[in-house]
Amino acid sequence: MYQFFAAAPRGFEYALAKELTQLGADGVKEAQAGAYFQADLETAYRICMWARLPSRIVLILYQGKFDNVDELYEAAFCVDWPAVFSEKKRFLVDFVGTNRQITNTQFGALKVKDAVVDRFREDGYRRPDVSKEDADIRISARIKRDQVTLGFNFSGAAMHQRGYREKTGEAPLKENLACNLLARSGWWEDQKNIVDPFCGSATILIEAAMIAAGIAPGLNRVQHGFTHWRGHNAKMWHEIDQEALALSTRGTKRCPIRFVGIESDPRVVKAARTNVQNAGVAALVKIEQGDALTYKPEFEEPGYVISNPPFGERLGNYNSLLQLYFKFGQQLKTSYPGYKVSLLSSEPELLAALKLKYDKKVNLYNGNLECEFCNYRIREDAGQGAPADMAFAQSFINRIKKNRKPLDKWARKENLDCYRIYDADIPEYNVAVDRYQDYLVVQEYAPPANIPPQTAQKRLNEVLLALPEATDVHPDKIVLKTRLRQKGSNQYQKREQSSIELKVHEYGALFKVDLAQYLDTGLFLDHRLTRKLVGEKAKDKTVLNLFAYTGSASVHAALGGAKSVTTVDMSRTYLAWAQDNFDLNGLNGRQYQFEQADCLKWIATNQKQFDLIFIDPPTFSNSKRMDDSFDVERDHVHMLAQLKQSLAPGGEIIFTNNKRRFKMDTQALEAQGLKATNIDAKLLPQDFKRNPHIHNCWSLRSIND
Repeated sequence: MYQFFAAAPRGFEYALAKELTQLGADGVKEAQAGAYFQADLETAYRICMWARLPSRIVLILYQGKFDNVDELYEAAFCVDWPAVFSEKKRFLVDFVGTNRQITNTQFGALKVKDAVVDRFREDGYRRPDVSKEDADIRISARIKRDQVTLGFNFSGAAMHQRGYREKTGEAPLKENLACNLLARSGWWEDQKNIVDPFCGSATILIEAAMIAAGIAPGLNRVQHGFTHWRGHNAKMWHEIDQEALALSTRGTKRCPIRFVGIESDPRVVKAARTNVQNAGVAALVKIEQGDALTYKPEFEEPGYVISNPPFGERLGNYNSLLQLYFKFGQQLKTSYPGYKVSLLSSEPELLAALKLKYDKKVNLYNGNLECEFCNYRIREDAGQGAPADMAFAQSFINRIKKNRKPLDKWARKENLDCYRIYDADIPEYNVAVDRYQDYLVVQEYAPPANIPPQTAQKRLNEVLLALPEATDVHPDKIVLKTRLRQKGSNQYQKREQSSIELKVHEYGALFKVDLAQYLDTGLFLDHRLTRKLVGEKAKDKTVLNLFAYTGSASVHAALGGAKSVTTVDMSRTYLAWAQDNFDLNGLNGRQYQFEQADCLKWIATNQKQFDLIFIDPPTFSNSKRMDDSFDVERDHVHMLAQLKQSLAPGGEIIFTNNKRRFKMDTQALEAQGLKATNIDAKLLPQDFKRNPHIHNCWSLRSIND
């Protein structure tokens, strides 16, 4: 009997141990990412031919403890390597694991390699060559804490490679993962017809057909590690190979089970059909080009749905994927009564959008990606009286529709194409929804501490699912932003998304907005009337805009007939954006100045005076480019007192900020010669009247004027 280790991805251990036992292995013991077992040579060969779940089979030659590098070398040296392979063969050491003694796998591999070649020399053989590209023997060295296991790769090339796959879809499953899904779904033991509505390269269907037809997964594999082993019995292997060939030929003809795959991409359909042909199961597997959301199975009896639906950014917009999963859940209820359904996804939120209750959930890995594999049973009566509605978010949908009717009419009258249609009106749905032409921007507010993250995520997903129905906006045009409390340089952090640039209208002005790349879009909608006020007051005046962001107030001032406009912001990115906004409105000339500076320092050193000053500082900032932090409540008196020096006689400061419960220190300002008048009520836009505390706005003038 020989000792072996069958390596497999995490999450395979249970099914792997069961398969090895069924193939005749003795003493099977589950281990992390694999299983140990014992077998005679014939059984080991049969496992290499028939096992569908392992990644490789390692023949173990030594297991023991070691305390230091020298003992690792001695452990490797004590193995009779000349009895394992000829000095004429090329070898390579695969080293896995680290501990306090071996902190680098390359160093560990080097010590094992030295021991191997030294053992050959000690026994009177010449030194065998080491090859990284085409090694005949791959020595396996694995350490875990103070234990070392040495052996060689008995099976050879990766066992999941069956030899039939030429081309794949965007995110192909490995063949052994497909088999694990078949095992954990229950289909392997309860073999019935299968539908894969998102079949991609058809891996699940091909592997299922090979199981049902008795086609050995190792039949077309041309590389085996044992071929170069001195203990190899070529005659025994040939007999096993011929037996597998005969069984596969008979099994395909006798298999009563059928397998149907649906794929929307014609290029992937073509590749899948090629894979099916190469695997020898074309008589069993049918690949159709179609839509998973409309396909209805033609089998007389309920069978299985086993699939790996799209997930992740590579395969689609998250909002669109939510809609896809929700609609697919409805399709399962109406078109697959009595079926058993098993689905794999790395995003539990998407599986939750199915609105199905799973019977069992298993955590698996697709490569390094942690996934959930859920098994469901579709009731026979599931499709009766189950329309594809949004009952779970009906209150949200009703509120959006109620808000939209007057707001859409108002926006058309005002010639506005960006405005807010919802702002956390219902506490359970704690988001803001802004319309930008035919796009929606959803801003998620940080949930209260007493709301579990899973609940908050569930409610957010319900919002994203409901919005297309409530607004007639396509899911691909819904942009999600997570708005947390930001400080300092994080306030305007760039986001890792593609740009979605639009040109939007506001009271005769044209602005560039980007809906995706930044936390904010480039236009604060709640300041719309404040910007308009600046424009109305600007005629023939010198205007200063501080903390200018993308310069929208500056544009209104210029369009209002300002004699000059000076725009100041610390960000070069936003100053360039402000200049783009000026260009969009045909505003060019020396009277329009753009200055990149720390606004607080600029106020302290400025020598010019202005008739109209607009200042919208952050609530808090500790940017690396500032010498000190800034808090608007703490520092507004000092800042405005300094700014008074830049105010021309008879001039006006319009000061605004977004700090909730901000208190203006009017007495301290009066001591500095400034009289402050609150003008909030005049500047609250129609679409923000549900939330009157969105910002504070004050008009300040010199007491001496």
